[in-house]
Amino acid sequence: MLGVLSLPWWGYLVVLLVLTQLTILSVTLYLHRCQAHRAIEFHPAISHFFRFWLWLTTGMVTKQWAAIHRKHHAKVETDDDPHSPMRKGIKKVFFEGAELYRLEAKNQETMEKYGQGTPDDWMERHVYSRHSGKGIALMLVIDLVLFGPIGLTFWALQMAWIPFFAAGVVNGIGHYWGYRNFESKDASRNIFPWGLFIGGEELHNNHHAYATSAKFSTKWWEIDLGWGVIRLLQAFRLAMPKRVVPQLRVLPTKTSIDMDTLKALITHRLQVLSRYTSEVVLPALNEEKKRASKTGRILLAHARIVLVRDSSLMQTSHQLKLAKVLEHFQSIRVVYQFRDKLQNIWGRSTASQKELLEALQEWCHQAEATGIETLRRFVVRLKTYMPQNA
Repeated sequence: MLGVLSLPWWGYLVVLLVLTQLTILSVTLYLHRCQAHRAIEFHPAISHFFRFWLWLTTGMVTKQWAAIHRKHHAKVETDDDPHSPMRKGIKKVFFEGAELYRLEAKNQETMEKYGQGTPDDWMERHVYSRHSGKGIALMLVIDLVLFGPIGLTFWALQMAWIPFFAAGVVNGIGHYWGYRNFESKDASRNIFPWGLFIGGEELHNNHHAYATSAKFSTKWWEIDLGWGVIRLLQAFRLAMPKRVVPQLRVLPTKTSIDMDTLKALITHRLQVLSRYTSEVVLPALNEEKKRASKTGRILLAHARIVLVRDSSLMQTSHQLKLAKVLEHFQSIRVVYQFRDKLQNIWGRSTASQKELLEALQEWCHQAEATGIETLRRFVVRLKTYMPQNA
Protein backbone atom coordinates (compact mmCIF):
# COMPACT_ATOMS: atom_id res chain seq x y z
CA MET A 1 0.00 0.00 0.00
CA LEU A 2 1.38 3.38 -1.02
CA GLY A 3 1.18 6.49 1.10
CA VAL A 4 -0.93 9.56 0.55
CA LEU A 5 1.97 11.18 -1.31
CA SER A 6 3.42 9.55 -4.39
CA LEU A 7 6.67 11.17 -5.48
CA PRO A 8 9.53 10.46 -7.90
CA TRP A 9 12.73 9.19 -6.29
CA TRP A 10 14.27 12.65 -6.20
CA GLY A 11 11.12 14.04 -4.63
CA TYR A 12 11.55 11.72 -1.65
CA LEU A 13 15.15 12.91 -1.26
CA VAL A 14 14.03 16.54 -1.29
CA VAL A 15 11.34 15.87 1.32
CA LEU A 16 13.82 13.99 3.51
CA LEU A 17 16.30 16.86 3.27
CA VAL A 18 13.62 19.41 4.19
CA LEU A 19 12.42 17.36 7.16
CA THR A 20 15.90 16.76 8.58
CA GLN A 21 17.02 20.35 8.00
CA LEU A 22 13.91 21.56 9.80
CA THR A 23 14.94 19.44 12.78
CA ILE A 24 18.51 20.77 12.69
CA LEU A 25 17.20 24.35 12.55
CA SER A 26 14.86 23.66 15.47
CA VAL A 27 17.84 22.52 17.54
CA THR A 28 20.26 25.30 16.63
CA LEU A 29 17.75 28.17 16.62
CA TYR A 30 15.41 27.24 19.44
CA LEU A 31 17.21 24.89 21.83
CA HIS A 32 20.69 26.30 21.35
CA ARG A 33 20.58 30.01 20.54
CA CYS A 34 17.23 30.84 22.12
CA GLN A 35 16.87 28.61 25.17
CA ALA A 36 20.41 27.69 26.21
CA HIS A 37 22.05 31.09 25.59
CA ARG A 38 19.16 33.59 25.45
CA ALA A 39 20.74 35.16 22.37
CA ILE A 40 17.45 35.58 20.53
CA GLU A 41 13.71 35.86 21.12
CA PHE A 42 11.15 34.28 18.82
CA HIS A 43 7.48 35.07 18.34
CA PRO A 44 5.48 32.65 20.55
CA ALA A 45 4.05 30.93 17.49
CA ILE A 46 7.55 30.22 16.13
CA SER A 47 8.80 29.01 19.51
CA HIS A 48 5.90 26.66 19.91
CA PHE A 49 6.31 25.29 16.40
CA PHE A 50 9.94 24.46 17.20
CA ARG A 51 8.91 22.77 20.46
CA PHE A 52 6.24 20.73 18.69
CA TRP A 53 8.56 19.70 15.87
CA LEU A 54 11.31 18.65 18.29
CA TRP A 55 8.75 16.59 20.23
CA LEU A 56 7.83 14.79 17.01
CA THR A 57 11.34 14.23 15.67
CA THR A 58 13.68 13.94 18.67
CA GLY A 59 11.74 13.50 21.90
CA MET A 60 14.22 15.88 23.54
CA VAL A 61 13.02 17.95 26.49
CA THR A 62 13.89 21.65 26.32
CA LYS A 63 14.96 21.91 29.97
CA GLN A 64 17.24 18.89 29.69
CA TRP A 65 18.91 20.03 26.48
CA ALA A 66 19.47 23.60 27.72
CA ALA A 67 20.77 22.44 31.11
CA ILE A 68 23.23 19.95 29.63
CA HIS A 69 24.52 22.49 27.12
CA ARG A 70 24.92 25.21 29.73
CA LYS A 71 26.86 22.79 31.92
CA HIS A 72 29.06 21.93 28.92
CA HIS A 73 30.06 25.60 28.63
CA ALA A 74 30.50 26.05 32.37
CA LYS A 75 32.65 22.92 32.79
CA VAL A 76 34.15 22.68 29.30
CA GLU A 77 37.04 20.22 28.88
CA THR A 78 36.92 19.18 32.54
CA ASP A 79 35.85 15.88 34.07
CA ASP A 80 32.44 17.46 34.75
CA ASP A 81 31.88 18.30 31.06
CA PRO A 82 29.01 16.02 29.95
CA HIS A 83 30.56 15.32 26.54
CA SER A 84 34.17 16.46 26.21
CA PRO A 85 36.16 14.30 23.75
CA MET A 86 39.31 15.64 25.42
CA ARG A 87 38.25 13.85 28.60
CA LYS A 88 36.05 11.01 27.44
CA GLY A 89 37.76 10.27 24.13
CA ILE A 90 36.67 11.09 20.60
CA LYS A 91 35.31 7.59 19.92
CA LYS A 92 33.14 7.71 23.03
CA VAL A 93 31.60 11.08 22.19
CA PHE A 94 31.28 10.48 18.45
CA PHE A 95 29.65 7.06 18.65
CA GLU A 96 27.90 7.31 22.03
CA GLY A 97 27.06 11.00 22.23
CA ALA A 98 23.34 10.34 22.56
CA GLU A 99 23.99 7.94 25.46
CA LEU A 100 26.07 10.60 27.22
CA TYR A 101 23.17 13.03 26.79
CA ARG A 102 20.65 10.59 28.24
CA LEU A 103 22.94 9.83 31.17
CA GLU A 104 23.38 13.51 32.05
CA ALA A 105 19.64 14.14 31.64
CA LYS A 106 19.11 11.89 34.68
CA ASN A 107 21.34 14.12 36.82
CA GLN A 108 18.85 16.16 38.86
CA GLU A 109 21.57 18.45 40.17
CA THR A 110 22.36 19.47 36.60
CA MET A 111 18.69 20.06 35.82
CA GLU A 112 18.14 22.22 38.90
CA LYS A 113 21.34 24.26 38.55
CA TYR A 114 21.43 24.81 34.80
CA GLY A 115 17.84 24.31 33.64
CA GLN A 116 16.28 27.52 34.95
CA GLY A 117 14.20 29.75 32.70
CA THR A 118 13.07 27.11 30.22
CA PRO A 119 9.36 26.63 29.32
CA ASP A 120 7.17 25.41 32.15
CA ASP A 121 3.66 25.80 30.75
CA TRP A 122 0.84 23.24 30.60
CA MET A 123 2.01 21.74 27.30
CA GLU A 124 5.54 21.31 28.59
CA ARG A 125 4.49 19.67 31.86
CA HIS A 126 1.69 17.47 30.52
CA VAL A 127 2.76 16.66 26.95
CA TYR A 128 6.31 17.45 25.85
CA SER A 129 8.15 16.43 29.03
CA ARG A 130 5.71 13.87 30.38
CA HIS A 131 5.18 12.03 27.08
CA SER A 132 8.40 12.74 25.17
CA GLY A 133 8.37 9.32 23.52
CA LYS A 134 4.84 9.60 22.16
CA GLY A 135 5.82 12.37 19.75
CA ILE A 136 8.33 10.02 18.12
CA ALA A 137 5.65 7.34 17.79
CA LEU A 138 3.27 9.87 16.24
CA MET A 139 5.97 10.87 13.74
CA LEU A 140 6.26 7.22 12.68
CA VAL A 141 2.53 7.05 12.01
CA ILE A 142 2.65 10.32 10.03
CA ASP A 143 5.57 9.11 7.89
CA LEU A 144 3.86 5.80 7.14
CA VAL A 145 0.58 7.48 6.22
CA LEU A 146 2.23 10.08 3.99
CA PHE A 147 4.91 7.95 2.31
CA GLY A 148 3.89 4.32 2.76
CA PRO A 149 6.57 1.68 3.51
CA ILE A 150 9.41 4.07 2.65
CA GLY A 151 8.12 6.23 5.49
CA LEU A 152 9.80 3.78 7.88
CA THR A 153 13.14 4.68 6.33
CA PHE A 154 12.26 8.36 6.57
CA TRP A 155 11.44 7.96 10.25
CA ALA A 156 14.63 5.98 11.01
CA LEU A 157 16.79 8.65 9.38
CA GLN A 158 14.95 11.40 11.20
CA MET A 159 15.55 9.66 14.52
CA ALA A 160 19.27 9.18 13.77
CA TRP A 161 19.88 12.69 12.45
CA ILE A 162 20.31 14.60 15.72
CA PRO A 163 22.11 11.84 17.67
CA PHE A 164 24.65 11.59 14.85
CA PHE A 165 25.13 15.20 13.78
CA ALA A 166 24.50 17.10 17.03
CA ALA A 167 25.69 14.63 19.65
CA GLY A 168 28.38 12.99 17.54
CA VAL A 169 29.67 15.46 14.97
CA VAL A 170 29.28 18.81 16.80
CA ASN A 171 30.07 17.65 20.33
CA GLY A 172 32.77 15.25 19.16
CA ILE A 173 34.44 16.47 15.96
CA GLY A 174 33.71 20.08 16.96
CA HIS A 175 36.16 19.71 19.85
CA TYR A 176 38.70 17.59 18.01
CA TRP A 177 39.24 18.54 14.36
CA GLY A 178 39.05 21.75 12.35
CA TYR A 179 40.34 25.31 12.40
CA ARG A 180 40.22 27.96 15.13
CA ASN A 181 39.57 31.66 14.72
CA PHE A 182 39.87 32.30 18.45
CA GLU A 183 42.10 30.79 21.11
CA SER A 184 39.37 30.27 23.68
CA LYS A 185 40.24 28.17 26.72
CA ASP A 186 38.67 25.06 25.26
CA ALA A 187 39.35 22.73 22.36
CA SER A 188 36.47 23.91 20.16
CA ARG A 189 36.98 23.91 16.39
CA ASN A 190 35.17 25.20 13.32
CA ILE A 191 34.56 22.03 11.34
CA PHE A 192 33.83 23.87 8.08
CA PRO A 193 33.58 27.58 7.19
CA TRP A 194 30.24 26.98 5.49
CA GLY A 195 27.65 26.14 8.14
CA LEU A 196 25.05 24.89 5.69
CA PHE A 197 24.51 21.24 6.47
CA ILE A 198 23.89 21.39 10.21
CA GLY A 199 22.49 24.88 10.56
CA GLY A 200 25.70 26.76 11.32
CA GLU A 201 26.73 24.50 14.20
CA GLU A 202 29.82 23.70 12.13
CA LEU A 203 31.22 27.06 13.33
CA HIS A 204 31.74 25.71 16.82
CA ASN A 205 34.89 27.62 17.81
CA ASN A 206 33.22 30.91 16.95
CA HIS A 207 30.31 29.92 19.17
CA HIS A 208 32.50 29.02 22.14
CA ALA A 209 34.39 32.30 21.79
CA TYR A 210 31.14 34.31 21.82
CA ALA A 211 28.58 31.97 23.33
CA THR A 212 25.78 34.53 23.68
CA SER A 213 25.91 35.65 20.05
CA ALA A 214 22.92 34.72 17.89
CA LYS A 215 25.24 34.75 14.88
CA PHE A 216 27.94 32.08 14.63
CA SER A 217 29.91 33.34 11.62
CA THR A 218 32.66 35.92 12.30
CA LYS A 219 34.65 36.05 9.04
CA TRP A 220 33.24 37.44 5.79
CA TRP A 221 33.76 34.09 4.06
CA GLU A 222 31.98 32.05 6.74
CA ILE A 223 28.32 31.15 6.23
CA ASP A 224 25.86 30.46 9.05
CA LEU A 225 22.62 29.05 7.65
CA GLY A 226 20.89 29.48 11.00
CA TRP A 227 21.66 33.20 10.98
CA GLY A 228 20.20 33.46 7.50
CA VAL A 229 16.95 31.96 8.77
CA ILE A 230 16.99 34.32 11.76
CA ARG A 231 17.33 37.32 9.46
CA LEU A 232 14.43 36.05 7.35
CA LEU A 233 12.24 35.64 10.44
CA GLN A 234 13.37 39.04 11.67
CA ALA A 235 12.17 40.63 8.45
CA PHE A 236 8.68 39.38 9.31
CA ARG A 237 9.07 40.46 12.97
CA LEU A 238 9.07 36.86 14.12
CA ALA A 239 12.56 36.94 15.64
CA MET A 240 14.64 39.47 17.55
CA PRO A 241 18.37 38.83 18.04
CA LYS A 242 19.50 40.14 21.43
CA ARG A 243 23.26 39.86 20.99
CA VAL A 244 25.78 39.26 18.21
CA VAL A 245 29.58 39.20 18.16
CA PRO A 246 30.73 42.75 19.05
CA GLN A 247 32.55 44.54 16.25
CA LEU A 248 35.92 46.10 16.95
CA ARG A 249 35.86 49.79 16.01
CA VAL A 250 38.93 51.59 14.72
CA LEU A 251 39.42 55.36 14.82
CA PRO A 252 42.41 56.06 12.53
CA THR A 253 43.08 59.51 14.05
CA LYS A 254 43.36 58.15 17.60
CA THR A 255 47.02 57.97 18.71
CA SER A 256 46.97 57.39 22.46
CA ILE A 257 46.28 54.57 24.90
CA ASP A 258 43.30 55.76 26.93
CA MET A 259 40.28 54.35 28.71
CA ASP A 260 38.51 53.72 25.39
CA THR A 261 41.47 51.58 24.31
CA LEU A 262 41.28 49.60 27.53
CA LYS A 263 37.53 49.01 27.19
CA ALA A 264 37.97 47.87 23.59
CA LEU A 265 40.82 45.56 24.59
CA ILE A 266 38.79 43.87 27.33
CA THR A 267 35.60 43.56 25.26
CA HIS A 268 37.39 42.30 22.15
CA ARG A 269 40.25 40.44 23.83
CA LEU A 270 39.86 37.28 21.75
CA GLN A 271 39.80 39.28 18.53
CA VAL A 272 42.85 41.29 19.66
CA LEU A 273 44.65 38.07 20.60
CA SER A 274 43.85 36.61 17.18
CA ARG A 275 45.28 39.71 15.50
CA TYR A 276 48.39 39.60 17.70
CA THR A 277 48.97 36.03 16.57
CA SER A 278 48.61 36.79 12.88
CA GLU A 279 50.38 40.17 12.92
CA VAL A 280 53.20 39.53 15.42
CA VAL A 281 53.75 35.90 16.43
CA LEU A 282 53.48 34.21 13.04
CA PRO A 283 55.63 36.80 11.21
CA ALA A 284 58.35 36.25 13.84
CA LEU A 285 58.08 32.49 13.28
CA ASN A 286 58.33 32.90 9.50
CA GLU A 287 61.39 35.15 9.77
CA GLU A 288 63.17 32.68 12.03
CA LYS A 289 62.41 29.88 9.58
CA LYS A 290 64.04 31.84 6.76
CA ARG A 291 67.36 32.26 8.57
CA ALA A 292 67.40 29.07 10.64
CA SER A 293 69.90 26.27 10.09
CA LYS A 294 68.75 22.81 9.10
CA THR A 295 68.58 21.83 12.77
CA GLY A 296 66.64 25.00 13.54
CA ARG A 297 64.14 24.38 10.75
CA ILE A 298 63.50 20.92 12.15
CA LEU A 299 62.84 22.43 15.58
CA LEU A 300 60.52 25.05 14.09
CA ALA A 301 58.57 22.49 12.06
CA HIS A 302 54.96 22.44 13.34
CA ALA A 303 55.87 25.12 15.92
CA ARG A 304 52.83 27.17 14.96
CA ILE A 305 50.44 25.12 17.05
CA VAL A 306 52.50 25.44 20.26
CA LEU A 307 52.93 29.18 19.78
CA VAL A 308 49.23 29.74 19.23
CA ARG A 309 47.54 27.25 21.54
CA ASP A 310 46.57 28.17 25.11
CA SER A 311 48.93 26.47 27.55
CA SER A 312 46.02 24.86 29.43
CA LEU A 313 45.20 22.81 26.30
CA MET A 314 48.72 21.63 25.56
CA GLN A 315 49.92 18.08 25.96
CA THR A 316 53.26 17.47 27.68
CA SER A 317 54.99 16.93 24.32
CA HIS A 318 53.71 20.33 23.12
CA GLN A 319 54.92 22.06 26.27
CA LEU A 320 58.40 20.57 25.84
CA LYS A 321 58.51 21.66 22.19
CA LEU A 322 57.42 25.18 23.14
CA ALA A 323 60.15 25.41 25.76
CA LYS A 324 62.81 24.42 23.21
CA VAL A 325 61.55 26.90 20.62
CA LEU A 326 61.54 29.77 23.12
CA GLU A 327 65.00 28.79 24.33
CA HIS A 328 66.63 28.81 20.90
CA PHE A 329 64.89 31.71 19.14
CA GLN A 330 65.05 35.07 20.88
CA SER A 331 62.67 37.05 18.67
CA ILE A 332 59.98 34.39 19.07
CA ARG A 333 60.58 34.32 22.81
CA VAL A 334 60.15 38.10 23.06
CA VAL A 335 56.86 38.30 21.13
CA TYR A 336 55.52 35.24 22.95
CA GLN A 337 56.32 36.77 26.34
CA PHE A 338 54.65 40.02 25.31
CA ARG A 339 51.55 38.08 24.33
CA ASP A 340 51.45 36.54 27.81
CA LYS A 341 51.88 39.97 29.41
CA LEU A 342 49.03 41.36 27.32
CA GLN A 343 46.76 38.50 28.37
CA ASN A 344 47.70 39.06 32.00
CA ILE A 345 46.44 42.64 31.80
CA TRP A 346 42.85 41.67 31.02
CA GLY A 347 43.12 38.72 33.41
CA ARG A 348 43.70 40.95 36.46
CA SER A 349 40.14 40.83 37.77
CA THR A 350 40.90 42.61 41.07
CA ALA A 351 42.74 45.59 39.55
CA SER A 352 41.07 48.97 39.13
CA GLN A 353 40.54 50.52 35.72
CA LYS A 354 43.27 53.06 36.48
CA GLU A 355 45.73 50.25 37.30
CA LEU A 356 44.79 48.34 34.15
CA LEU A 357 45.20 51.43 32.00
CA GLU A 358 48.64 52.12 33.47
CA ALA A 359 49.63 48.49 32.88
CA LEU A 360 48.48 48.69 29.24
CA GLN A 361 50.37 51.95 28.69
CA GLU A 362 53.52 50.40 30.16
CA TRP A 363 53.08 47.30 27.98
CA CYS A 364 52.90 49.46 24.87
CA HIS A 365 55.98 51.47 25.92
CA GLN A 366 58.00 48.29 26.48
CA ALA A 367 56.74 46.71 23.25
CA GLU A 368 57.86 49.72 21.20
CA ALA A 369 61.24 49.71 22.98
CA THR A 370 62.01 46.17 21.75
CA GLY A 371 62.72 47.51 18.28
CA ILE A 372 60.64 44.73 16.71
CA GLU A 373 58.79 46.33 13.81
CA THR A 374 55.73 44.05 13.94
CA LEU A 375 55.29 44.81 17.64
CA ARG A 376 55.59 48.54 16.98
CA ARG A 377 52.95 48.38 14.25
CA PHE A 378 50.67 46.37 16.52
CA VAL A 379 50.92 49.06 19.21
CA VAL A 380 50.11 51.77 16.65
CA ARG A 381 47.02 49.84 15.59
CA LEU A 382 46.06 49.11 19.22
CA LYS A 383 45.94 52.85 19.94
CA THR A 384 43.17 53.28 17.34
CA TYR A 385 40.81 50.76 18.98
CA MET A 386 37.49 52.00 20.29
CA PRO A 387 34.66 50.19 22.13
CA GLN A 388 31.61 49.42 20.00
CA ASN A 389 29.25 51.78 21.84
CA ALA A 390 31.64 54.72 22.14
